Amino acid sequence: MTSLITPDWPAPAHIGAAITTRQGGCSRAPFDSNNLALHVADAESAVRANRQALIDELGLSRQPLWLDQVHGTEVIYLPEASAVPTADASFTDSPEQACAIMTADCLPVLFCDQQGTQVAAAHAGWRGLCNGILRKTVAKFTHPDQVMAYLGPAIGPQAFEVGAEVLQAFIEGAQGAQQLEAIQTAFIPCRQDKYLADLFALARAELVGCGVSAIFGGDYCTFADATRFYSYRREAKTGRMASLIWLKNGQ
Repeated sequence: MTSLITPDWPAPAHIGAAITTRQGGCSRAPFDSNNLALHVADAESAVRANRQALIDELGLSRQPLWLDQVHGTEVIYLPEASAVPTADASFTDSPEQACAIMTADCLPVLFCDQQGTQVAAAHAGWRGLCNGILRKTVAKFTHPDQVMAYLGPAIGPQAFEVGAEVLQAFIEGAQGAQQLEAIQTAFIPCRQDKYLADLFALARAELVGCGVSAIFGGDYCTFADATRFYSYRREAKTGRMASLIWLKNGQ
C-alpha cells in the first residue's frame, strides 16, 4: 500500500483527491520507491506496477490520463485527448476520469467547484505559473468565482533560490497593483542577484487575481523532506509524485 496525502480542504464529499509520496512502491534507488514517471529512466515495469497499485488503492475504474508536461500553459479537457497529451493541466466534468499531474519540486494545484461538478489539476513550475497556467485552468470552470484550490507539496521558500530574471518575469506578468505587491513580497534577496522565491505565495496571488478566494494547502516542502518526497533540486536523478482529482461515480 502506498503512502498518500489526502488534501485537507472543504471539497464536496463526492470529490476524490489524493497526492502520492515517494513511499510504498517497488522502484529501486535512486527512484525508491513509489515513482510514477516513465520519463526519468526508472524501470518501466516498476513504474507501471506503481501506477496500477495506485489505481487499485484509489478504487478508480480507469487509468488516469498522464500528461507530457513541458512547463507550458496548455489545459486539456478530459477525456477528449490523445494517449499522452502535451499539456500542463487537465480539466473534466466526467465521473471517474482522474486529472493527474506529476511533480518533484514544482507546485501541483488541484481544483474543484463548490458544487462538485468540475475538477482540474495543474502543474505549476515557476515558468508555467508566471505565464498563466493557473489563470487558464480557472477559466475552464463554468463559474470561476466558485472554484476552490489546493496547493500540494512543492519546493519551499527556504530552498527555492532563483535569479533576478525570475523576479523580473513575474513583475512583467503581474495583473494589477495588488498582485505586483504580492510578487515583490514573495522574493527575498539572499545573495548577489539571487532570491528565495515562495511558489505558494506566488500561486495564491495569481489565484486571488482570478477571483479564487478559497485556497488551501501549501504545507509541504519537497526539498526539506527527503523521506516523503522526491526533489529534483535536491537530487536531479529522482522520481515523481502524482497529484490526482476526480469526480466519484454516481454523482
